[in-house]
Parts: sequence; C-alpha cells; structure tokens
Amino acid sequence: MTTDGYVVSPLFFPGGDIGKLAVYGTVNDLVVCGAEPLYLSLGFIIEEGLPLEVLRQVVCSIRDAARLCSIPIVTGDTKVVPRGAADGIFIHTTGIGRMRPGINLGPHRVQPGDRVLVSGTIADHGIAILSAREGLDLGPALQSDTTPLHELVRSLFDSAIDVHFLRDPTRGGVSAVLHELSDATHLSVVLDELSVPLAEPVRGACELLGLDPLYVANEGKLVVITASKDAERALACLKQHACGREAAIIGEIASMTPPQVLVRGPLGALRVLDEPTGAPLPRIC
Repeated sequence: MTTDGYVVSPLFFPGGDIGKLAVYGTVNDLVVCGAEPLYLSLGFIIEEGLPLEVLRQVVCSIRDAARLCSIPIVTGDTKVVPRGAADGIFIHTTGIGRMRPGINLGPHRVQPGDRVLVSGTIADHGIAILSAREGLDLGPALQSDTTPLHELVRSLFDSAIDVHFLRDPTRGGVSAVLHELSDATHLSVVLDELSVPLAEPVRGACELLGLDPLYVANEGKLVVITASKDAERALACLKQHACGREAAIIGEIASMTPPQVLVRGPLGALRVLDEPTGAPLPRIC
C-alpha cells in the first residue's frame, strides 16, 4: 500500500496535469516495489471558488489515467475549504497492489559491480513545471514526462532480468535515489556524466538557470539497478518500450569508502555529488 498527496502548481502544465500526476504517481510507487496495482482511493481538498470547469477537467483526466492503468477508483472523499486556505485543488491518493510472485527488490540485493540505468531523459518534469510556473518560453518541445510505468516494469520482470532495485526518481531527482541507496547499502555509486541522457531543452534550461539535472524531479522515469551480466539486456528491454527509448546505463555500484555518490566528468575526474537539501523547486508534484 502506498499513499501520497499532490499539490502541484500550476494545475495544468506541458505534458500533464494534477489529475494524471495523482494517478500515475501512485501507480508508479506501487510498481517500483514489485506490485501489480489493484485499487485506488481518491481524496479532493477543493478551495472555495474553484471554477467547475477546472474541476471537471481534473476529474476527466483522472478517469482517463485510471482507465489507461486499468486501476479502479474504489472509494474517495471531497472537502471544500475557505478561499485562500488551499491553492485551487489538492489531491490525495492511496494505492493498493499485490506483490508479484518471485520478485525480490531492495537495497539488500545491491552489490559492487551492479550497473545503474535510467529509463530515459531526466529532469523533464521539474523543468516543465518551472517553465509553466514562471512563464519561461523554453519551446514547445519541453514537456513533463508524467506517465505510468507499469508496462515498462512488467516488461523487465517478464524478461527474467535480474533486477535488484527499482525507484522512480521524483522529488530530489536521481541524486536523492542514489544517496538513499548508498546510505542503505554502505556502498558507493559512480556515475558517468556524459552517459546521463538529457533532452536539449532541459539541458539548455539547466545551464541557463544554474540547475543540476540530477537533482530535478521526474514523474515518468525509472532508476534501475541490475546485475552487471544483465545490464545490456535490461537496456535493450527498456529501449523496446515507448517510455524507455532514451534509456541509458549511467553508472555502477562500487565498494569505495566512505560510501558516497560520485560523478565522473568529461575529463575523467571524479566529483562528489552532494545529498539534496531543501526544496529548490517546490510544489512540483
């Protein structure tokens, strides 16, 4: 079971909206644990004065997203708060899933030599939200990656690939996931900066704004840790799916001490990737 709240601003952004985000985010939290999504609960906190047309758009978006994921919404609740006590609409979801038989995921399975993969270009969601919120014209190609990952994860499992660890790198981005993993395993992670896939609009925006894309949120990407022997097969499997065409092997697990996350730059020098602190991009999900 997983539960989450969604307070994204703005409610509608390039590539998605708060309704899709709520359904897909909860589904993705289930599938990266190795579960098949079964049921969803849905709660609304609505600010007095929210236009009915906006509410209608959000509800229709939730309906379409749930149908795409084949997950029924089985219960819910609605509350209205005074004007100024919320920002349009907040959504709370709880998802129930059933663990797939034979799936064993977690930090306990990660070991030196394992490879680190991402399923596509990173930082798309956070930069799309920032662009919409601040009115930045970064071009029509800039879109959030808000999407469900249940089919992509299913393809990995069905291919009998030795997956050790899965996570969707939302708040705090890829950096947060890898620091969490390093803390749990007491192992180091070494990334190859040139191997990290970035869409050109995102790369340009990060350079312009002084942001490191490894810290920026995603809503439709996977961090995958596999045994070294299965890394290329996992990469091929990801690339066969529409959500994984830009997948890449970006690093490996190492037994270096002290445990830390390192990035190898274009000239081969290693730098420490600091643990994320604070919320450089608030209200992104």
